Amino acid sequence: MQKLSLALVGTLTALAALAEPNLAAAPAPALTPYFAANCANCHGTDGKAASAIPPLAGRDRAYLEQSMQAFKTGARPATIMHQLAKGYTDEEIAVLAEYFAKQK
Repeated sequence: MQKLSLALVGTLTALAALAEPNLAAAPAPALTPYFAANCANCHGTDGKAASAIPPLAGRDRAYLEQSMQAFKTGARPATIMHQLAKGYTDEEIAVLAEYFAKQK
């Protein structure tokens, strides 16, 4: 009976591990469209602005990340970006910079 119980516990544990979504293994690009959608209001879809606001698409990743960090800390003045940047974690800023750098 104890041998059967241990086998059952092992099987249930393995099934539970398979059923639980592993968010840490999810690739960052799956989240990128959500974050990029926030930027589209001003910078256009996929960062391809058609206005006086600078486009983000194809810009250097390091430049984009440094700019966002500067907005976030207040080192770079802006009308609204300094407020928006404060809402992002450093990891989210890195994801955004990577995403927009890859846009053509």
